[in-house]
Amino acid sequence: MIGNLIRYNFMWKLMMENLSDKRRSFDSTTMLPTLVHYAAHNAPQSLWKRSRASSAPVQTDPELLLPGLKSLSIMILANALLQFSAYVTVSSATAYADHLGGTSVFAGLTIGVPNVLSGIVLIPLTRLDEGRYTRPLRVVCAALILGNILHGVAYRANFLYLILIGRLVAGIGYTGFMYVKRYCTDPRIVGVRRRTTLASWLVVGQVFGMSAGPFICGVFYKVGFTNEVFNGFTSPGWITSCIWVLFTVAIAVFFRDLPKPNSDTIEMEAVNSTSTPPVKPSLRTLTRPQWGVILCMCYASATFFFTLGSFESAIPNYTAVAYGYSPYAAGNFIALGGIATFPFLLLNIRYAPRFQDRVTLVAGSMIGFCGLFIALVMLLTMSKVPVGAFYVCWVLVALGFNLATTCTLSLLSKQMPGIWNGRMSLAIQYSNILGRLTGAVFGGAAVNIGMKNYIGILLGLVGLGQVIFMVLWKDLKSKKG
Repeated sequence: MIGNLIRYNFMWKLMMENLSDKRRSFDSTTMLPTLVHYAAHNAPQSLWKRSRASSAPVQTDPELLLPGLKSLSIMILANALLQFSAYVTVSSATAYADHLGGTSVFAGLTIGVPNVLSGIVLIPLTRLDEGRYTRPLRVVCAALILGNILHGVAYRANFLYLILIGRLVAGIGYTGFMYVKRYCTDPRIVGVRRRTTLASWLVVGQVFGMSAGPFICGVFYKVGFTNEVFNGFTSPGWITSCIWVLFTVAIAVFFRDLPKPNSDTIEMEAVNSTSTPPVKPSLRTLTRPQWGVILCMCYASATFFFTLGSFESAIPNYTAVAYGYSPYAAGNFIALGGIATFPFLLLNIRYAPRFQDRVTLVAGSMIGFCGLFIALVMLLTMSKVPVGAFYVCWVLVALGFNLATTCTLSLLSKQMPGIWNGRMSLAIQYSNILGRLTGAVFGGAAVNIGMKNYIGILLGLVGLGQVIFMVLWKDLKSKKG
C-alpha cells in the first residue's frame, strides 16, 4: 500500500514539472500513454481485473433466461382473457338455459363440455404448429370470436342448443391454455429458475378470469337491456367477441414468435455437431420415480381444476336455494372471493422463487382442504350456513387450489429434459381439461346430489392427493425459481 502511494506521488511530480510553465498546454500525446502504461504495470491487480471484467460482454445465465417483454406480456394477457372467456357465462348460464327450456345440468354442460372439443383439437394442432406460437394463437382468436357470437345469437334464434354449439366452437380456442403454459416453460426462451415465477403470473390471470368473468356477466344480467340481440343473457358473448377482435390486432402488432426452423441450419448443425444427436422422447426411457412424478402432477392438476370448476359452478345454484341470490348476486359472490385472493397471489410471485415447488404444492392444497373441511362441518352442524362463513370457505378454496396450480407443469419441466416439454404440456393440459369438464358438470348437479355428499367427495379426492404427495415427497424435489 505504501509502495503504491510513493509511485503515485512520483507520477504527480512528473505531471507538475510538465505544467510548470503556465503558458504551456498539457501535452496529452506524451502524458496519456505514460499514465496508461504505468497503470497497466503498477496499479493494484484487483483494480485492473475489475476494469477488464466490467468491459467484458455480459452473458445471461441460461437458468435465468426470459423471452421478450412484449411477447411475454401478450402470452400472459392471452391466459387472462382465456380464463375470462371460460368463466364469463357462469353467473347467468342456468338462467339462460332455463329461459330457452334447459336445466341446470345443461347449463353445467355448456361450461364444461367445451373442454372436450379443446382436447380433440389439441393434438392435430400441435402437429401443425411447427414448435411455434403464431398459428395456434390465430386459431384461438378465430374460434373464440365465432363461438361467442353464436352464444349471443342463441337468444334471438330461440334455439337452446345453439348455446352449446357456440360454447363448443369457443372450446377450440381453449387450446390456448396449453400454449401459454408451454410458452412459459419452453426451454428455448425460459430458464429453469424463471418458470415458477411465470407460472405464478399465469395463476394471477387465472384468478382475474374467474373473478372478472362472473362479475361482468352478473352486471350485464342486472342491467338487463330490452334488446333481443344485446341483453342480459347475450351481452357476455358479444362483449367477449369484441375483446378478442382487439386482442387479435395486438398479437399482430406486438407478438414476436420464435424463428421458423430452417432446413439449411439444421443440416449445418448436424454436420458441425460432434455430440450425439438428440434422442426423441420415448416412454420406455422413463424411470419409475419419473413415472410417479408425472402421474402425481397429472392427478394433482385434474383434482385442483375439478374442485375449482365444480365449486364455481355450484355457487350460483346453491346460493339461489340457500340465500335467494340472483345470477347478479352470485356473480358478485364469486368475484369477491377471487379478488380476496389477489394480494396473496401477488405475494406468491415475489416469494415463490424462494421455495421449492413441492412446498407450494402441498401448502396450497392444504389451504383448499381446510376450506372444504370447514364447509362440511358447517353443513353437518348448522341448519343454514351463514353467508359470511360460506364466503370464507370459497376464499380458502380459491386461494389454495389456485396457488397449488402454479407448480404442476413447472415442476415437471424442471425434472424432465427440455425435449419433453411439449409432451408434458399436453399431459398437464389434458388433466386440466378432464378436471374442468367433470368439475363443471358435477358442480352443476351439487344441489341435486346434496351439498354434504358433494363436499365429502371433494375432500376425499384432495385428501388422496395429499397422501400421494407425502409418499413421493423425495421424488418431487426440484430447483427453486
